[in-house]
Amino acid sequence: MKLFFAKKELILKKKKTVALVVCLILAAGVYWVFTRPHKAEPDLPTVIVEPAYKDDVEIYGEYVGRIRAQQFVEVRARVEGYLESMLFAEGTYVNKNQVLFVINQEQYRAKADKARAQLKKDQAQALKAQRDLERIRPLFAQNAASQLDLDNAEAAYESAVATVAMSEADLAQAELELGYTLVRSPLSGHISERNVDLGTLVGPGAKSLLATVVKSDTVLVDFSMTALDYLKSKERNINLGQQVASRSWQPNITITLADNTVYPYKGYVDFAEPQVDPQTGTFSVRAEMPNPKQVLLPGQFTKVKLLLDVREGAVVVPHKAVTIEKGGAYIYVMRRDSTVEKRFIELGPEFGNKLVVERGLAEGEKVVVEGGHKLAPGVKVKAVKPE
Repeated sequence: MKLFFAKKELILKKKKTVALVVCLILAAGVYWVFTRPHKAEPDLPTVIVEPAYKDDVEIYGEYVGRIRAQQFVEVRARVEGYLESMLFAEGTYVNKNQVLFVINQEQYRAKADKARAQLKKDQAQALKAQRDLERIRPLFAQNAASQLDLDNAEAAYESAVATVAMSEADLAQAELELGYTLVRSPLSGHISERNVDLGTLVGPGAKSLLATVVKSDTVLVDFSMTALDYLKSKERNINLGQQVASRSWQPNITITLADNTVYPYKGYVDFAEPQVDPQTGTFSVRAEMPNPKQVLLPGQFTKVKLLLDVREGAVVVPHKAVTIEKGGAYIYVMRRDSTVEKRFIELGPEFGNKLVVERGLAEGEKVVVEGGHKLAPGVKVKAVKPE
C-alpha cells in the first residue's frame, strides 16, 4: 500500500513539472512576440488636394488710359471789337446759349440801322417802279406808249426789286454781326478762366480765343491695346466697339483713381481703331464713362481694366498646383487608390491666382495643390483637405 501511494505521488510531481515547463515555454513565446523587432511602416508623403471645379471666368486686360472730355469747345470772338463785359464766374457751370461776353456794339448797331434805312429807301424805289410799270402797260396796249417806254419801265422795276433783295441781305448780315457781339456758350458745361482781359481788342484779326467750355458729365477714356490682344479677341469672336445683343455681357472697363480706389461707375467700349499703328504696334480703343460728380478730370491718366471675355463653365485649378517646365505644364492628380499621376495639361488664361485648364483635366478630379515637389508618378500619398 505504501508503495502504491509513493508511485502516485511520483506521477503527480512529473505532471506538475511538465505543466510548469509548458507554462515557461508559453511565457517565453509571448515575451518574444512582444519584444521582437518589428519592420517599420514607410511614412507616406502628406499632400493637400482640392477638386477641380467649373466656373464662369472673367478675363481682364490692364492698360494705361487717359481721360478726355466728351466735348471740348473753344469760345472765340467772331467780330472785331473791344471786350466790354464778362457775364459768368470762371470755373462754373454754364448753359447752352448763355451770354458769356459782350463786345462793344455801337459800330455794329449803327451798321444795322444804316442797312435798315437803305432797305426802306430801296423798297420805296421798288414801289414807285412797280406803279410806273402798271401805268405804262395800259398805255402801250392803246398804242399811247412805245415799246421802248414799256421796256424801260420793266427794267426799272426789276432793278428795284433786285436792289431790295441786296438791301435785305445787307441788313441780315449787319444784324448777324450785331448778334455776334453777344458771345454765347455753344454747349452746356464747365467754363475755364477767361483768356483775355476786359478792354482788350478781340476778333478774327486779333485775339479771338476768349475761353473754353468743357462738357464732362460724361467722359471718354482712351487707351491702346496690342495687336496680339486684337487677335485673341477675334479668336473669341469679340469685336471691340460693337455690342452684341445676344451676348450676356459687353466689353466694359473699370478704372482706378489716383488714390488707388476703384471708380464706382463702369464704362463701355464704343470705338476701336480699325488699323494698327505700325510704329507702336498698338491700336486705339475708346470707352464712354459717366462722370456725374465731376470726379474725373480731362487730361488725367488712370489705370484701365477691360473685360475681354467671359469663359462660361471653364475647368479651374489654383495656380500653385501647376508646374511649368520645358516640356509643358503638368499637375499631380490623385487616383482612387491614393496614388498620384503626373498629367500634362493645356493651360488657358490666368485670372487672379487661378488658371483655366483647356484640356487634360475633368471637373471633380482631385488635384495636388501643395506638396507636389516631393512626389513622383505612382507614389502613394496621404491626402488632407485645405484648412
